[in-house]
Amino acid sequence: MSPETIQMILDFRDRRNWKQFHNPKDLALSISLEAAELLEIFQWSGSDLECTSKRNQIAEELADVINYCVLMADRCGLDLDEIVQKKVQINEKKYPVDKAYGKSGKYTEYQKGDEKC
Repeated sequence: MSPETIQMILDFRDRRNWKQFHNPKDLALSISLEAAELLEIFQWSGSDLECTSKRNQIAEELADVINYCVLMADRCGLDLDEIVQKKVQINEKKYPVDKAYGKSGKYTEYQKGDEKC
């Protein structure tokens, strides 16, 4: 995400004087609630795993999740690039390509040596 987009989100908040309401607890709740709205799009979709006819709704709810994540990072003084890059590095160790390639198991299964994942 570009610095300009992040600033746009923060400016939107600031022009409305909403920062005062954005504590970590409420932002975490908001992230979860918006993620649930994203999930709701797929409820009862049966075999339609992608819901391509609802792409606009998916985009809108995903944007809400991302916006709240940006606000949470700002409130907690976290750099989005830094925390995402660090998490990818952690996941590189948890999910080595030679063990995880083409498999959907949790990293703990790879550590046990369970090849059924």
